[in-house]
Amino acid sequence: MVLIWHGLDEVPEDFGPAAVTIGNFDGVHRGHQQVLGELKRAAASAGSRTVAVTFDPHPATVHHPDTAPHLIMDLEDRLAILARYGLDAILVLHYTLEFAQQTAEEFVGKVFVDGLRASHVVVGHDVRFGRGNAGDLSTMMELGRRFGFEVVVVKEFTEHVPPTGSAGSQHGGADDGAERRASSTWVREALEAGDVHLAAEILGRPHAMHGEVVHGASRGRALGFPTANLEHDAAGHIPADGIYAGWLVDEAGTRWPAAISVGSNPTFAGVARQVEAHVIDRPDESVEDFDLYGQKVAIEFVGRLRGMVAYRGPEALVEQMKLDVEQARRVLAGTSQLS
Repeated sequence: MVLIWHGLDEVPEDFGPAAVTIGNFDGVHRGHQQVLGELKRAAASAGSRTVAVTFDPHPATVHHPDTAPHLIMDLEDRLAILARYGLDAILVLHYTLEFAQQTAEEFVGKVFVDGLRASHVVVGHDVRFGRGNAGDLSTMMELGRRFGFEVVVVKEFTEHVPPTGSAGSQHGGADDGAERRASSTWVREALEAGDVHLAAEILGRPHAMHGEVVHGASRGRALGFPTANLEHDAAGHIPADGIYAGWLVDEAGTRWPAAISVGSNPTFAGVARQVEAHVIDRPDESVEDFDLYGQKVAIEFVGRLRGMVAYRGPEALVEQMKLDVEQARRVLAGTSQLS
């Protein structure tokens, strides 16, 4: 079981030696996963333990609160995903403007050397740390020589950029068909374009939102398509408005195929933007175990079916919803239920 420390004061005095890596890890995408794999190899070679150091809140929200990006996941989900990779411990450092004033040397000495007794530090070529991000890879190499830890540099993980209009992806750009470095920024771009297929390629799993199922206006139920409505402050980056195929995972871990709606449903006036999932071929209402209200669920996005459209009345909307459900069923029939 992975140890989670919220501050250096929680690290046991006898912990170490440790192979350490550092990052925001928003999304824990395939680039991050490559770093974690190298971390485990470095630790195994030295008989060290593995530690990932991360920050909360995200530094961008502290330095630039008005322009900080929407996070792919919250801290709870980030820690849960990181824990899947067999780490010995995760150290969460509380990020403040005062914390950010540490020099590169002060930070490394306090956290890596004194706190974690690092034998190895595993980083990417673009690592930046310390006051004003003044520390870079050459700084880390110099500090490694001074403090006695080995720096392991991980080759960047790249993902193919699908050409515009390619099957399964709506994301395009000037670098179509090229290779692009996996990054949290790229995941956000894909989600904001509604391209959850591309986001899943970069993440190595479907993008998910997590939250409590709350009561809505019951319009879906009245139309014959009852939905589980996520609370408005649910965790996770909301994809672009539209209709998606995906999975709803309940508290028991049961995965239900679903057609997911993101948006304000322009067919009806005055509807707030929301995320709601219609479970396909749902059990009969008499099945007590299927009552989702109040449950904490995950909604995973597999593929985008269409954009959000205003229809001329409920009848036209119902006909389209029938088509959406059938399309979602076909999309999900070709995917694994494992995230």
